[in-house]
Amino acid sequence: MERQDVRNYPPRQDSVPRARRHSAWLAVAWGQPELASDVALLTSELLTNALLHGSLWDRYLRVAVQLTGAVLRIEVTDPKGERRPEPRAVSDDDQFGRGLHIVSALSERWGACDRIVGKTVWAELAQKGPR
Repeated sequence: MERQDVRNYPPRQDSVPRARRHSAWLAVAWGQPELASDVALLTSELLTNALLHGSLWDRYLRVAVQLTGAVLRIEVTDPKGERRPEPRAVSDDDQFGRGLHIVSALSERWGACDRIVGKTVWAELAQKGPR
């Protein structure tokens, strides 16, 4: 069975906690409560990156959460396709730059794909427990 939820969020800071809570709620509602905290953190990191690096004031950001078979996938789409996400080296003193390292550590796979307008950055988690 496939489940999917898509929400659009304005490019504002308060969209991050709203999307994080909603994505975690979906994991629980879809029978994967043990993934809820990782889903929340991945959503937060991907949406924060989109807000900082890919947003335009008049264009919404899209968060899609999909459960297919044994994979829970989080996708964040923004309107700027010219900057591809890449983890960067950070020092202990850096305040920013760790988001994609967190995404890489938590997810089974992650990546980005170009769209006609913008890009989608995604991360996948493997389901735990019975399906």
